[in-house]
Order: sequence, then C-alpha cells, then structure tokens
Amino acid sequence: MPDTSKSAARPHRSAVPDSDRDPAHVGDVPDSGTGGQLPDIEERQLKRLIDGVIDFAIYMLDTEGYVRSWNTGGERIKGYAGDEVIGTHFSRFYTPDDIASDAPARSLRIAREEGRFAAEGWRVRKDGTVFHASVVIDPIWQEDVLVGYAKVTRDITDRLEHQERLEQSRDALLQSHKLEAVGKLTLGLAHDFNNLLNIIINSLELVDHYTMQPKAKKHLQGAMRAAERGALLTRQLLTFGTGRVLVSERHSVATVIHDAMDTLRRACHDSVTLHARFDDDLPGIDVDREQLEAALLNLVSNSRDAMPSGGHIAITATLRDCALPHVADAPPGRFICIQVSDNGEGIPVEYQARVFEPFYTTKEVGKGSGLGLSQVFGFARQSGGFAELKSASGEGTTVSVCLPVPRDSE
Repeated sequence: MPDTSKSAARPHRSAVPDSDRDPAHVGDVPDSGTGGQLPDIEERQLKRLIDGVIDFAIYMLDTEGYVRSWNTGGERIKGYAGDEVIGTHFSRFYTPDDIASDAPARSLRIAREEGRFAAEGWRVRKDGTVFHASVVIDPIWQEDVLVGYAKVTRDITDRLEHQERLEQSRDALLQSHKLEAVGKLTLGLAHDFNNLLNIIINSLELVDHYTMQPKAKKHLQGAMRAAERGALLTRQLLTFGTGRVLVSERHSVATVIHDAMDTLRRACHDSVTLHARFDDDLPGIDVDREQLEAALLNLVSNSRDAMPSGGHIAITATLRDCALPHVADAPPGRFICIQVSDNGEGIPVEYQARVFEPFYTTKEVGKGSGLGLSQVFGFARQSGGFAELKSASGEGTTVSVCLPVPRDSE
C-alpha cells in the first residue's frame, strides 16, 4: 500500500558523525560549542537513551538510504538485529508495491526538499509479516551539506485495528437504529393488517359454511388462500418488528436442522445440492423452533434463487465467542452461529447495507416479497442474537444467524 505523505517545510540542521566513524554509534556527534567530540560519558548516555527506546525504531540513513545505525526498538519492531541490517538499504522494509512505485526514494526526496517527510503505510518485518507504521524522516545537514537522514518508525497496527473496529461498531449501531425505526413503523402496520385479515378470514369461513354452490366454494377457497398468504406475510412483518412473542424452548440446533433437511431439500431445484455439517457437542440453546425453521427455509430459498443454473448450499453450525455488533461496548459471549452459504451470484456491496430491511429485494418484480431476510433479522435480534451477511459479486453469499448460548448450557 503506497504511503500517503504529509510534509512540513521545516529546515533541519544538525551535526553528524564523519563517514569514517563507527556507523552503529548515533551518539558520535561533535560538540556544537567546542568543535570537539562529546565526552565519552555523554556519548554513552546518548546511545543508552536511544537503545532504551523500544517502542520506536530510531536509526540513521546515509544520503543514499543505507542504514548506518540501529536501536533496540528497531530490532523489536522489525525483527532485525543490528548486524543484519546496518549497511543495507532501508527499502528492504517496504512492501513490493511500494518499492515498485519508488516510495523509498520519494520519501527521501520530500524530506530533503521540504524539510521533513511524515507518512503512514504498511511495512515488512524480517519474518515477512506486515505492520502499519507511522514514519518520520528528517534530513541532517552539516555546513549546508546533506550528510544523511534521521528516521523514526512506530508500529501503529493496534491503533489502526482499534479505529477499524470502532468504525465497524459505529456503522452497526447506525444500521441498528435505522432498522429499529423501520421495525416500529412495520410493527404498527402489521398489527393493523393482522386485525383486518382476521376479520376477512373469519368472514370467509362463515360464508363457506353457509354456501353450498361448488362454483362459489371454489372462489371462496381462492380468496382464503390469498388471505392466508397475507396472514403469513403479516407474521413475518411482526417477527421483524419484534412484535410476535417467541415460544423459546431448549433445543439442539443440530437436531432442529437435521429434522428440517427434508423440507429444505424439497425447496431446492434438482440442480441445487444441499448438505449440513455441525461442530461436535454443540450446547443446547433457548429458541423458538418454528421461527428457526422458518429462518432456515427463507435462507435456503434465497440461496436457491441466487443459483438459477444450479449450485451448492451448505448449512453449518459452529460455536463462536463474539460480542453483539449492534451494542456499543458489549461484552463478548458465546453464540451458536448457523451459516447458510451458497456459491451463487452474490450481492453487490452497494446493496448489502439494506438487505435486512422489509420489502427490500434484489430480485425481479414478482419474484420476492423482500420479507425473507427481514424475518431472519427480526428472529435473531428477538432471540438475543444477531444476523450478518457476507457476500461478493460472483463469489456467493453467506448469512449467519448467531444465537446466544445460555449460561447453564455452556
């Protein structure tokens, strides 16, 4: 990853050791007041001070970028001992992409011309691993002649990872608030529709009871099927809006999935294969079995629709230690994560933030209600867990439903 440099024009003039001095001693500098060398005791103290800094790699480069000194921090951060690195070019710490883009030479040029080079970027350790570094390079001049560079490197990988986790938590929290607002609206509408549908269904049953004409009964049966379909959609909306009371009982996830496999296979085309795999000795969880089966059916149906030419669907259940992503600073807990994965078309990144919203669908008009994933989301959230989706165009999709493990079941 190329550096993104920030420079500040700040001329730097310092005295440096002559080229015939020991390059490993960064303390061998002339005394600015007398023109002689610093007393040996001060030289040793300076070297001891620099060697004692373990959180920063502090070293000197000559005018061509070859390492002339090394400290303990450099060895700890980069993995090289002094005798391995002194005399070699500092580009060895850069990634191949940065070397190809001439980033090492560019950093020296900016430091030389503008007085300082400061940047963050990826660097390479001796063992080949990379770390995110904060880098500062200052030019060193002696009587207006450039004699080298002072370079300071700090490993800021932990800070970067913390920032990324913070941004992910913030995004998850914003998405959670958005879905919560949509859920409240959906809940109110679903209750109203449910009441109307109950009246319609009861009236149709009464009319069917008192009607003897076959033709009329046929029309009534069609109306009843439509009303029952509407009732099913309403139940899915209630689940998303957490307005439906779950009947939670202790169940084995492996048993629930195993018992549902025949139904799930019937939901697939002949060109789609389906298999399930579970970790051994998964603990039982408190879950509404009917809603879990409905969530699995919704996920398998979505995967099937994403593979019109055929493919493979895998259902797995594993134990995971993690925190609720939608709760800020939530402590980690144990979850059983049920994953439904396919090798279908995948979902473009720009659509993924909305997939759990009710009525949102990437399918063609008439081929999906947009309530399948919202049911999965609502069920997982109401069960005390969460749902997440990972996908890439052309690489398939994985939806995870993570449900908490009760303390007395661990």
